[in-house]
Parts: sequence; C-alpha cells; structure tokens
Amino acid sequence: MAASEAAGFPGTSQTMKKTIGHRGIDHTGETTYKKTTSSALKGAIQLGITHTVGSLSQKAERDVLMQDFLVVESIFFPRGGSNLTPAHHYNDFRFKTYAPVAFRYFRELFGIRPDDYLYSLCNESLIELSNPGASGSVFYVSSDDEFIIKTVQHKEAEFLQKLLPGYFMNINQNKRTLLPKFYGLYCVQIGGKNIRILVMNNLFPRARHMHLKYDLKGSTCKRQASPKEREKALPTYKDLDFIQNMPDGLQLEPENYNALSKTIQRDCLLLQSFKIMDYSLLLGIHNMEHAGRERVDESVNDWAVNPEQRRGPGQKTLYCTAMESIQGEARGRVVLDSEDYTGGIPAHNVRGDQLLLYIGIIDILQSYRLIKKLEHSWKALIHDGDTVSVHRPGFYAERFQKFMCNTVFRKAPSKPSPSKKRGPGAQGSLPRAAAAAGGPKPDVEGKQDRQSGRPDLLARTPRLDELKNDSAETTLSNCPLGSAGLASCSPPHRSVGVEVHKPANPEEWHSASDSKRRVKRH
Repeated sequence: MAASEAAGFPGTSQTMKKTIGHRGIDHTGETTYKKTTSSALKGAIQLGITHTVGSLSQKAERDVLMQDFLVVESIFFPRGGSNLTPAHHYNDFRFKTYAPVAFRYFRELFGIRPDDYLYSLCNESLIELSNPGASGSVFYVSSDDEFIIKTVQHKEAEFLQKLLPGYFMNINQNKRTLLPKFYGLYCVQIGGKNIRILVMNNLFPRARHMHLKYDLKGSTCKRQASPKEREKALPTYKDLDFIQNMPDGLQLEPENYNALSKTIQRDCLLLQSFKIMDYSLLLGIHNMEHAGRERVDESVNDWAVNPEQRRGPGQKTLYCTAMESIQGEARGRVVLDSEDYTGGIPAHNVRGDQLLLYIGIIDILQSYRLIKKLEHSWKALIHDGDTVSVHRPGFYAERFQKFMCNTVFRKAPSKPSPSKKRGPGAQGSLPRAAAAAGGPKPDVEGKQDRQSGRPDLLARTPRLDELKNDSAETTLSNCPLGSAGLASCSPPHRSVGVEVHKPANPEEWHSASDSKRRVKRH
C-alpha cells in the first residue's frame, strides 16, 4: 500500500476522510478522484495533452468528416518512457483522445492556436478549484484563466460523443452562444480506472472577485442554498435565494438585454431539440462599488497592492467572455469607468450599484433518459410537477427562458433624449425669450429666420397666404432641394417680371397696388 500511495494512489477507501461521488480526500488531505491523487491526475493530463496536440499538428489540416467524430486515439505512457513518450514518476497509464480532428476544428474556430492551447494547459501546473460543487467532479483551471478541466462521468462523455455532430453544426452557424465551449475530450486510464476529462472555457476569471454566485434553473422546488453551503466564503445560491435577494432583478441596457434574450432563446431551442434538460445558468456578480471600497481598504487580497496583478492576464480567446458570447462587437462600444474590464456584461441593481455579470449555461450533458423520467414522476407525486427541476425538455426550456428573461434579467428603462426631456413647453421658451428682448419674431413652428444669426436653426417657411399673395410658387419650383429640404432654399424674392395673378376681389387688387407703390416711394 505504501508503494501505491507513493505513486499517487491512496490505496483503499479506509484512508478516505470524505467522499462525494468519485471525489474524495485521502489521509494527507489531498483530493482524489477514483482513488487517484490530484497531483498524479494533473501530471497525466499534461503529459497526454502535450503528446496528442503535438502529434496532431503534424497532420495536414482538412475539412471535418462524419467519421472524424467516432475516432479515438490511444497512447501508452510507461513509467520508464518509450520511443514516443517521456519518462515520468507516476504509475503506467494510457491516454485516450476522442475526435481529435473535430476538436482541433473547434479550437481553431474560437481562435485558439495549438501552441497557445499547449502553453495554457501544460506550461505551468494546473490549479485545483477549492469549491468544486456537489456534483462529485474535480475541477482544474489553467494558470492563465483560459480553460477549465472537469472530470465527467461515463454517461456524460458518451452523450457528448453523440452530441458532437449537432454541436459542430451549431457552432458553425452561430458562435454567439452561452453554451459551454468544448475544446477537448480525453480519458486517463490509470490504476484500473477510467477518468474522463473535458476541457472547456472558463466562465469566472480568477482576476475578478465574485461577490455573489448563483446556480439558476428556473424551478422553485427546494431550490435554496443549504445552511452548510451558506457557510462557505463564496456560497452558490439558487433560484429562491435570487428571488428573495433581488426581487427587482438585474437591470441591463436595452441593447445588451435584447442580445442576451436572443442568445438564451436560441440556446434553449437547441437544447430542446437534443432532448437536454436539467441544465443551469451559472451567474457570477462582481459589484464594482464594493470592489472600489475593498481596494481602498486593501482588504481584498494581495493583488490589491499591485494593479497589474489585480488586472490579471485577461481572457484573450475569441467569443470566450460573457460579453463576447452574446454580442461580439459590443466590447468596443461599451464604455466602462474601470481599469480592469475582463469581458463582463455591464448591469446595475435597484440601488444603482454598477455590476459586471459573468454567465454561462452549464451541465448540458443530461438527457431526458428513463431514469430522469422516473425521477420527474416520483417528485411530481410529492411536489408540484411544474416546480421540480427535472422535467421534459420542452417545458424545461420554456420555463428556463421565461425565468431568465423576466425575473433574473430586466431591461433598464431607456434614457430620454435631451429634445424629448425638454418637452414642447421648453422648446417654446427660447423664441419667447428672444421676442421679449426685441429679437425677430418666430413663425408658427417656433423657428427663427436665417437673418437672426442662428445658422443652426431652420429657415422660416412661408405661410400659404404669402405663397398666394406673393406668387412664391415659381420661386419654390426653381429652388433645389438639398439634404435639409426647404431649408436649402433662400427666402422668396419679390422681383419685377414675375407674373402676378389678379385676385378675384377688385378691392384686394387696389390695396395690393397701393402697398407696392408705397414700398417703391420708400
């Protein structure tokens, strides 16, 4: 047993202090998964990915074929090394790579080059997350915050293999999605156990402190954080907690709200078509107001002393951050008063605090199989069937979308423009003030003549009676229409030679003639 423990295997379950699924802790306090220590698993993962990505780079690039989704490559890593593999200090293991050509295409589609992929995952030691959740999986994050490595069960890996062709087609058609970005599926055979791992995008950058975290499904049956969960430094709250803590939801600008709603709608439709249910929206909230006070107090962590370290390297892969997932071009337009913006969606709460949201849909590898149907039937006998988390895919997608777009995220009221804010009364105050000061009298629309010295206002438009009396029809017909319409025309001139039509009333004719003679004498 001592030899096996030295090689990274804790031995029997008697040495385990705590077990959740396949995840446990040995007598030394180190995390284990299927009785393999975390350090041994991380070393095997890095050795295997280094070899498979390097060998794949020697193959010519080509289009993805249907049979590429079924390929499984395997390489054996003896402890003493071989012609293809280096020596290592772990026990012998075998490393399998699923659909290598297809996943290479996925990585290229998101702008991840092979050398960047290798550098992120294999240049430095992987970091184990201290709060992995209640699923029994082990999570690792790359040192540059780019990738998450998660252990998955056999059923989940098998379901993903069947899902790959449809996932491939969806990624081709729509890169704006909150669904997980799958970059690789591997299996480590070590100590007689198969440990399947999945490489995905990282939703929560460690350089950004999350003040709140929620796991939301849209159901209300027992969806509340347990007292034990609330004792953690960063507890994961649930749907009932969100309704209680944030009854007014999270306010988003109309443009971002519309983009997020459309993305959620498309993703739910896709998940429904694959008969997927029981997925969640993982939501991390960074409160910029609280972070500002924490930086002043220098009480966040050691990063507060060095702004460069506080910013972190930042995520650089395409369509990886939350903002890029819903609206790739929005990053350049959003203006934030923050020196360390890392792709969060700007929002605010009812108190007016500025927030950054980091979101993504997780746990999508749960299909509505027979065991899930039985679970729904059993829970529906005890609780309201429409409130339990497990439900048929169509109802689940509709409930999920309604809860996210109506309860969690709200459209902030649009700010009125300055012209609308002044109102009709405010528009008329300026001409009235000018008239009181002896300025030119405004016309019926409240606009001044061009002679008033205000070139930013439109020229005065003649009234209909003036057009009839002064015969301005000929003048207007000869006036070119520019971009400003009638404003590009000069005021009508009264020139000799213009034919004047005699009015039907002789008295009007004489009064008009007398007025013209008086103008000539002057």
